[in-house]
Amino acid sequence: MARVKGAMMTRKRRNKVLKAAKGYWGSKSKHFKMAKQAVMKSGNYAYIGRKQKKRDFRALWITRISAQAKVNGLNYSTFMHGLKLAGIDLNRKMLAEIAVSDKDAFAALCDSAKAAIK
Repeated sequence: MARVKGAMMTRKRRNKVLKAAKGYWGSKSKHFKMAKQAVMKSGNYAYIGRKQKKRDFRALWITRISAQAKVNGLNYSTFMHGLKLAGIDLNRKMLAEIAVSDKDAFAALCDSAKAAIK
């Protein structure tokens, strides 16, 4: 029986890594060994970045809600507590969108939060 060598699969694997490293600076895009390390590291950064993106957006939403709540005479924590007491169940993403796009609706939410606290 003939011996099967791994040339085709090895070449495919190397080309896949080099294609992923396309655009990297210097020998990281040309030499397989360095490209493999760079691609592995970039994969780790991408994995971490997908988690950080969620944190960053939540912080942005909270900042936007807080800024608009202060315009209406409430701080962020009081506003959120008032919404909870009023039974208004909106997530921070939607509240931030309302705060940016529809200031009158957000003012109505602030009024209902104030009424629920008192």
